[in-house]
This record gives sequence, structure tokens and C-alpha cells, in this order.
Amino acid sequence: MSERSRHVAVVGMAGRFPGAADVRAFGRNLEAGVESIATLDEEQLLGAGVPRGLLSDPSFVRRGALLSGVDLFDASLFGFTRREAELTDPQQRLFLETAWEA
Repeated sequence: MSERSRHVAVVGMAGRFPGAADVRAFGRNLEAGVESIATLDEEQLLGAGVPRGLLSDPSFVRRGALLSGVDLFDASLFGFTRREAELTDPQQRLFLETAWEA
């Protein structure tokens, strides 16, 4: 393998982060020291399926890294039916969107 064939060029980069819709916004947040981890209230935690008994545990941490727009997946862009998109793990949908953006 020649020296030249080992080089890699990054030609695109994409990402979505808590409090930042893209890589540039994430970089700005890092530079500004923006805290993107949210404190969640009891209603949010119960809505997310956290058992009520766990909320009274003093070691339970009521914080989360929330991503916005996860529910906005464009199923037809990726050849999914609406039902297939609903059944697909949100992390998989987010991966597909981010890969397409990059």
C-alpha cells in the first residue's frame, strides 16, 4: 500500500446534539460553555415511562440529554411507509437523517 493511498479526507460532517441542531451550533455551544443537559420534572419523567417509585430514590438523577425534532422523520424520503417509520427505532431514524445530511 502506497503512502498516498492511506490518506483520508473528510468531505462531510453532520450531527445533532442536545441544544444544537448541527455541528456548527454544537461548536458554538462548546465555546460559550452552554449547558445542554436538562433537568427533568416529574411530569416529563413519568411521561417517559420512569416508574413513580424510582422518583423518590435519592440516587436517581433527574437529568437528560434531549434532542428536538426526532419526531419529524421524513419517511417517504427514505422509502419507508408511515407505519414502517413508526416501528423503526428513533435512533435508527436519526442515524439515517444524519447520514443523508452529511
